Amino acid sequence: MARLITLVEDESEHLRQVSAALAPLVGRAHVIGLTGSPGVGKSTTTSALVTEFRARGRRVGVLAVDPTSPFSGGALLGDRIRMQEHATDPDVFIRSMASRGHLGGLSWATPQAIRVLDAAGCDVVLLETVGVGQSEVEVAGLADTTVVLLAPGMGDGIQAAKAGILEIGDVFCVNKADRDGATTTRRELRTMLSMSSREDGWKPPIDLTVASEGRGIAELVDDLEAHARHLRQTGQLERRRTARLRREIQSIALDQVRRRFVLDGGEELDELAARAQAGEIDPFAAADELLRRASDT
Repeated sequence: MARLITLVEDESEHLRQVSAALAPLVGRAHVIGLTGSPGVGKSTTTSALVTEFRARGRRVGVLAVDPTSPFSGGALLGDRIRMQEHATDPDVFIRSMASRGHLGGLSWATPQAIRVLDAAGCDVVLLETVGVGQSEVEVAGLADTTVVLLAPGMGDGIQAAKAGILEIGDVFCVNKADRDGATTTRRELRTMLSMSSREDGWKPPIDLTVASEGRGIAELVDDLEAHARHLRQTGQLERRRTARLRREIQSIALDQVRRRFVLDGGEELDELAARAQAGEIDPFAAADELLRRASDT
């Protein structure tokens, strides 16, 4: 699994073969995304969830997207170090992935990495974002169930309204609930949720947890599994996954077009840019010409 994910991250020439081989094996894992502001305890909660899922006999994969090292370009490995208690469990696979400058709190290779863990037989894949605040709502596009973590005393109630996380959260978790203000945070969150409507008929639960002590984690997993059942019973699971693949296919196609223009069509692009600079052609017409030449080849 580690080698396959490395092939994905490095954009190996064998990536197409790997993807084709994995295609018949995917679609069984419950992909759970965890997002929230830095400091709410995402890594601690992820580790506690692994413990609870393993107690229920689930095989678990974890993709922890870490900040990128400015020296090697790799992940700083902070999340994986914090989950060392699971390192010797053969039914737990933990991988740190570098964001490599990708916005949205994720790595561009995350969809393919999820596919690797799914095909390898993981029952649950936990996807932890890097923690970049308002831009990390992208996790909702990759997960079957999105958990939004908040913490009392961090202004997360206001942040929830600003970041639009009310729309992406399927389950909300107020972590560090042993601190003052936890019940107030849950009450404010419940009030905001009551003013929003969802088309899928799901009412997001709000759990109170102290992940460092394992308190409330069993109830959180109960709600995650309840949401998975809801998705299957209503047909939302297939619709979400189809929409996810639609975005992924579009992203791959656009990336191939970009590479064609930047690498193979570099001289043509330079020529059109020079003509636009000289006033012979406008940028829109130049783009049309570039697309026409690409289609002719």
